[in-house]
Amino acid sequence: MRKQHVVVLSEEERARLRTLIGQGTAPARALTHARVLLKANQGEAGPAGADRAIAAALEVHHTTVARVRREYATGGLDAAVGRKAPEREYRRRLDGEQEARLVALACSAPPEGHKRWTLRLLGERLVELEVVETISYETVRQALKQTASSRG
Repeated sequence: MRKQHVVVLSEEERARLRTLIGQGTAPARALTHARVLLKANQGEAGPAGADRAIAAALEVHHTTVARVRREYATGGLDAAVGRKAPEREYRRRLDGEQEARLVALACSAPPEGHKRWTLRLLGERLVELEVVETISYETVRQALKQTASSRG
């Protein structure tokens, strides 16, 4: 069967992959993909193995081998070995003003009958003060954690 995506590694790319594997400090996924590329290489110094043979030798699924070939053909060496960053973005539940009100509330004295603020108490008070319509204690926790980590 003719391969749709052909891998032809340059001498420099082969050296980079061998160094990556030799050091052994990269994530397991990157090491596996480097091994796949070396075995799939159809250049002058490559074994040009079949997908299923490579998969059996490296104990991965043959579709993984095909995917690594495709990533190399379309995006190059870094795309095939490295991990793609997620493209998703999450909408923030609290804007800057609401977050500031939360922090100010958390720094104030706790309500009567309580020694300290809890996440649930903070969330309930934000709703009472009509800062937000509804809020979960987890959102309160994440907002406070983010604020604390940005302060250093």
